[in-house]
Amino acid sequence: MIWMLPAVLWGAVSAWWMPRGPLTSADALLTIAISFAVGLLAARSRRAFLATPFLYAVTCELVRLRTSGPSVDAPHLSPFGVIALVTGRGVHGVLALLPMMLGALAPRLLRRRILGGTAAALLATLTVAVAIPARTPPIPGGIAELTSVDGLSVLIRGRDAARPVLLFVPGTPGGSEQGTMRTRLSGLEETFVVATMDRRAYPSPDVTVDDEVSDVLSVTDYLRDRFHQSKIYLLAFSGGSIPGALAAHREPSRYHAYIGTGQAVDLLASDRIFYTDILAWARSTGRRDVADRLERQGVPPYRDFWGYEPFLQYENAAYGLPTPDLDLGASEYTPLRKAHTMTAIMDTWHTLYPRMQEVDLRRDVPDLAVPAYFVQGEREMRGLAELFQPWYDALRAPSKRLFVLPGGGHRAMFEDPDGFTAVMAGISR
Repeated sequence: MIWMLPAVLWGAVSAWWMPRGPLTSADALLTIAISFAVGLLAARSRRAFLATPFLYAVTCELVRLRTSGPSVDAPHLSPFGVIALVTGRGVHGVLALLPMMLGALAPRLLRRRILGGTAAALLATLTVAVAIPARTPPIPGGIAELTSVDGLSVLIRGRDAARPVLLFVPGTPGGSEQGTMRTRLSGLEETFVVATMDRRAYPSPDVTVDDEVSDVLSVTDYLRDRFHQSKIYLLAFSGGSIPGALAAHREPSRYHAYIGTGQAVDLLASDRIFYTDILAWARSTGRRDVADRLERQGVPPYRDFWGYEPFLQYENAAYGLPTPDLDLGASEYTPLRKAHTMTAIMDTWHTLYPRMQEVDLRRDVPDLAVPAYFVQGEREMRGLAELFQPWYDALRAPSKRLFVLPGGGHRAMFEDPDGFTAVMAGISR
């Protein structure tokens, strides 16, 4: 039974090293190679084809019991639960179990040329797919690159590297807007050097909002040093406007101005309004299933991600807004990153969102020592709009101004890119 040992050992090591499965191209390539080698080591046994991946999977699941989140917890029977299962365990299975089975079958497949060639082609295709790098189209005479700052991916683009620097903080915990910023708001690149940072995905269990603020400040300092500008513009969207506003409040000397769009103020209070509005919509449109679920779970806050699943599914419909496009076809994302987009959001939401609900900008950011600008959609969701206006009215700042994009919803900056770009050009003057 010595052939069992490599599978058990590799299952334990991979679960300790990559508890959520391979998340980067390097992780994926190593997983494919080691898993194939483990399969080869067990190839002498006729039972290895099924037993080796089974032992690996069981060991991996046992070792990563210490990790929590939708991608690793027990499967959840819901739309987002299916996404978590497919892109979490499913992707991990393709990258680890498939090469392991091919390795275990390799001696037999080699004796059958057609089957052997097919298996080799399958393994090669998988390897090439995960090795495709992220890239961003060049800008002749300008700057266009993907870089990393303290483990965070940052997309930097601009027609002229001497232009003012604009740092954008995206909205969703664990999320990215790099593809959307490049494809929809390339007009900003004429006025600014646009740096789009990702929010940290799959954080440790003890991550805090202060850690997110530190991420914003770290990227800020990198950009100040890189482009030799003592101050930059800070633009933050939706949930990202919580750490964004806190960063501008705590370290105003680093910024020319703070610009909020889809501005959040108090997420817990917002969620309670969302609950009321989505429940009313469900009842009025005959969505008894949605209404029953909301009534069963009661008003927020909820203990995990799954309580918020109806909000993510139905809030746009409840407010008559378009479903957001994540622009996952963008070249700024590797195939593996595209696959993990939703699990990154779900797992990060599970860990970080309850702590974000402890922030109330009415208390925590009563003033800003830099000019404050806000670009809101005319049709912003009530759960955000009703809390934003009184905070804005009371906010003390050297100067402040509110711009409203006609017809725009929560994602007005992406829905009306020309209007948003024109506003931002005026702010930079």
